[in-house]
Amino acid sequence: MLDVKRMVILRDLAEHGKVTVVAELHRVTPSAVSQQLRALEAEAGAALVEREGRGLRLTPAGAALAAACEPVLAALERAEGAVRALDAGPAGELYVGCAPSALATVAAPLVALLARRHPGLRPRVVQADPEEAVPQLRGRRLDLAVTYAYPLLGAAPASGTTAVPLFDDPLCLALPEALLPAYEREGPAALRDADWVSAPAPSSCREMLVHTCRNAGFTPRIAHECSDLRAGLWLVAAGRAASVLPKLLCDGPPPGAAVVELPGRGRILQALVRAGTETRPAVAAALDALREVVSGR
Repeated sequence: MLDVKRMVILRDLAEHGKVTVVAELHRVTPSAVSQQLRALEAEAGAALVEREGRGLRLTPAGAALAAACEPVLAALERAEGAVRALDAGPAGELYVGCAPSALATVAAPLVALLARRHPGLRPRVVQADPEEAVPQLRGRRLDLAVTYAYPLLGAAPASGTTAVPLFDDPLCLALPEALLPAYEREGPAALRDADWVSAPAPSSCREMLVHTCRNAGFTPRIAHECSDLRAGLWLVAAGRAASVLPKLLCDGPPPGAAVVELPGRGRILQALVRAGTETRPAVAAALDALREVVSGR
């Protein structure tokens, strides 16, 4: 019988390509990853990886086994959900990752609603951007992630996850009030010589800022990096930068900053769960509560 945890290590190697990255994901040493892969080869009776320079690459057998991992994991999640469905009601700890921009508007009311509706359920909120939340979700350190995606960037949901759309969040341009007349005359091109404040890379928010500016005919000069884009509005208000950020972060901008909603698609706030967990009582209860929280938007 193949060990599922070892299959997950093989899947992650197929996705990331480096033993060191897989070791970091699983919080073990690279030598431990290599040992688990050798044990999986013994179980499978086939060579799954081979040396390529200083790294490893999957053999055809390894690639086939890695591709079969997600359906196996989803089936096991559904089996666990069938057992939990026999419980008296949703109970225990539920780890919820949440993008910083949705903490106040989504996570806080979610926790309050779950406390009223399911007192045996103990939600634990963890602040996490998508780049952090997805690996934690797939690694079972989170049960659900409130995250976001930019359809214009074309990224598909991470393998092994199911996305539940919550609501659309338009993009806004934040600029110093002194530049507003020029923007009203010329549009975004009026800001081609401005400095910009953006999230540090890698970040889909940063990619979207660059995409928006390039559509206006220029590449932005990113002079400032700020993981809290709302805090970056103070650089805008001081006349030192412009920014593109979600509308959720633009309420009550500081004096000196002008905010203009941009046309077209912005981002989609969504809940991500591991495939197969949608019917687990705790996860299903959280998804129902999320839908109620955002229904009035």
